Amino acid sequence: MIDDVIKKFKDLDNKELRIITGIEIGMKHYEWVPIEELIKFSKLPYGTLDYKLRELIKKKMVVATHIPYDGYQIYFDAYDALALNTFVKRGTISAIGDEIGVGKESVVLEAVKDPELSIGEKQGVIVKFHREGRTSFKQVKRLRSHLAEREHFSWIYAARLAAKREADIMKQLYPDVSTPKIIDHNRHALVMEVANGSLLYKTKLGDPEWFLDEIMRQMKITYSKGIIHSDLSEYNIFVFDKGVQFIDWPQYVGIGHPHEDELLERDISNVLKYFKRKYNIKRDVAELAIYIKDIEES
Repeated sequence: MIDDVIKKFKDLDNKELRIITGIEIGMKHYEWVPIEELIKFSKLPYGTLDYKLRELIKKKMVVATHIPYDGYQIYFDAYDALALNTFVKRGTISAIGDEIGVGKESVVLEAVKDPELSIGEKQGVIVKFHREGRTSFKQVKRLRSHLAEREHFSWIYAARLAAKREADIMKQLYPDVSTPKIIDHNRHALVMEVANGSLLYKTKLGDPEWFLDEIMRQMKITYSKGIIHSDLSEYNIFVFDKGVQFIDWPQYVGIGHPHEDELLERDISNVLKYFKRKYNIKRDVAELAIYIKDIEES
């Protein structure tokens, strides 16, 4: 639970932060980071380092092996703490709120950002922690084309790359495509503006035909930018009185992808199935695909 992470983060001292940072860096090159590498990075005496590592293991922020050598990895809680520490130091967030979403590949929580120059009101923001690689590297590699050719990667690498990929595409698409604005990005975490409205599957629409048209229009604009969301559904579309917003972009593909037509039609089909089931609205997938691909009309 994120509450545990926040408590652990607040309890960390500078030495412990230095140690978990050293393990993070070491995991780029080692499956289990040797104690000798941590001594070099942390510049702590062996006795102090050993004591602190034991404390971090008790807090379930670090895990150790002693075969065939003394080596260490960090848990997601420690990686979350490192990202939070960076956001706090940058002034990106000043307070952390409730956990509002948990999935197989992400955890989302509310936070607060202080106003610039201490003028104005505090801003509510969203912090999203990527969790790719937590359960199965093989499954992540199968679903993520940008990882398919990688022979070796840690869960840190998978989660970090997914966050960077999502941050980069959201910055590229905003504001032409309706998606929340990225405020900051560090490691496997993103800070972004709060999405407008509420999730489609949780909302009773007064004019569902209009919202379906608006979703297709946003898909068309996205396609005109050379991008297909490729994971679109009622679970990652927000609706509000003036429009819609798309979230969850790490699985996007560019036009030219070998399965671009299939992925675009799958996105359209996911949306149409929801509107047919919920509002008995029927549209043709193939016709909408032609509409979305007709960039001249964008």
